[in-house]
Amino acid sequence: MGNTNSRVTAQDKAILDLKLQRDKLHQYQRRIVLLTDKETEIARRMLAAGDKKRALLALRRKKYQEQLLAKTDGQLAQLEQLVRNVEFALIQKDVVFGLQQGTRVLKEIHAEMGGIEHVEKLMGESADAVAYQREISEMLGGRITNQDEEEVEDELAALDREVNGPAVLPAVPNTTPSRPETTPAEEEEERQQAQEERLPERQAMLAT
Repeated sequence: MGNTNSRVTAQDKAILDLKLQRDKLHQYQRRIVLLTDKETEIARRMLAAGDKKRALLALRRKKYQEQLLAKTDGQLAQLEQLVRNVEFALIQKDVVFGLQQGTRVLKEIHAEMGGIEHVEKLMGESADAVAYQREISEMLGGRITNQDEEEVEDELAALDREVNGPAVLPAVPNTTPSRPETTPAEEEEERQQAQEERLPERQAMLAT
């Protein structure tokens, strides 16, 4: 007689599917570190060349990939915890939906990663590279939050200081009117005039 306790339930399968998705996601996380490091390096090179627009695009792409991975990992971990702790029949539809979403996002991450050759296009000047940069910029416009944009701007500013040094403030112009140069004769005349102006004051002091 077989052991009926060894039967794989729908709950067991859901937990396994979630684990497999998370394992796949972690594989992408390890691979994507290589790409995000490359994107940071590209941002540095673009800043050194004075091209802040392409530097910003590289950092925005990096931010999106990192956020996508972190968000998906969190969702899958939460689903796995639910499957373990809640009556499976009550959340089965949510789990199935979560697995479908996870699969979709994994495909999206795979497509977005594109490999090193796509990252290199972020600093290219060819028509193909410029078209790719425009496509990525438009795609990111609807997927990065205002907070993400602010964090990217902060990272850009920090990298700019690292590459180019602190910004040099423009010199404040001297608004104090310069005194016209005088000749020795004019200076002597001014001293005599000053002495004559102070003479009544001295006489008044002596009279007291």
